[in-house]
Amino acid sequence: MNRDGWHQEAERKWDSFAGKWASNSREMWDKGSRKKIIPFFSKYVPEGGKVSDLGCGDGYGSLMLAKSGYEVIGLDISSEMIEAANLRAADNSHLSFIRGDLAKLPFPNEEFDGVMAINSIEWTESPLQALSEIKRIVKPEGYACFGILGPTAAPRINNSYQRLYGEKVIINSMQSWEFEQLAIENGWELVADTGVEKRGVDVDKLADLSKELRQAVSFMWLFIFKKTVANEQFNQS
Repeated sequence: MNRDGWHQEAERKWDSFAGKWASNSREMWDKGSRKKIIPFFSKYVPEGGKVSDLGCGDGYGSLMLAKSGYEVIGLDISSEMIEAANLRAADNSHLSFIRGDLAKLPFPNEEFDGVMAINSIEWTESPLQALSEIKRIVKPEGYACFGILGPTAAPRINNSYQRLYGEKVIINSMQSWEFEQLAIENGWELVADTGVEKRGVDVDKLADLSKELRQAVSFMWLFIFKKTVANEQFNQS
C-alpha cells in the first residue's frame, strides 16, 4: 500500500471512530490510561511554550495542555476528529486545530518548543518519516513526548493481529524498545521515560523488574526526547 492509500485508510478509520472516541476521551485523560501524560510533559516543556499535539483526536488532551499554560495547535488526520476538536477551542484563545498528516506536517521548520504524539506515530506507514517530520518542526533543544502502545494493549490486538492472515493493516506495531532505538539513532536524546500500567497490574510489584519487563506489562510507554542534533537541511534560508 502506498503512503496516500495508507493514510486515506487511516483517515477513514478514525473518521468512523470519532464519535466513540469523543465519548471516552475525557475519562481517559482525567482518570484512565492518559492521566499521567500532561504532568509528565509539563515536567520538561516550559510553561508558555508553543506546542503541537500530533494525533490530537477530539482535542481533549490539547485542551488540557492549553489549560496548563501552553500555546497549542492540535493536528489530526481525521476531519471528523478535528470538527469535534474545534468545538473545544471555541472559548480558548490559546488553542487551535488543523487537519494534517504526520508524514507531511503543515508547519514551518523549528516552529515548536515541544510536541506531543500519543499512540499516533504507529498509525503512519513510515514511523521514521514521521519522526523526521517531527524533528523538523521542533526547535533545537526542544522536546517531544511520545506514547507507544505496550505489547498486549487492546489496539494492537484489534488493529494489528490480522496482518498474520495476510490482511492489510494500517498500524505499525512497534515495541517500546524499538521506538527508543529508532529515535536515538535519528537525532533525539532520551531525557525520561515511564510506563502506564495495564489494568490489574500491581504497580508496587514492578519496581524491582528490569525496564524491558516493565514495558512488557505496560499498556503504554511514555518517552520524553530532546532534539539535540542540528540538521542543516532543516534550516530556513
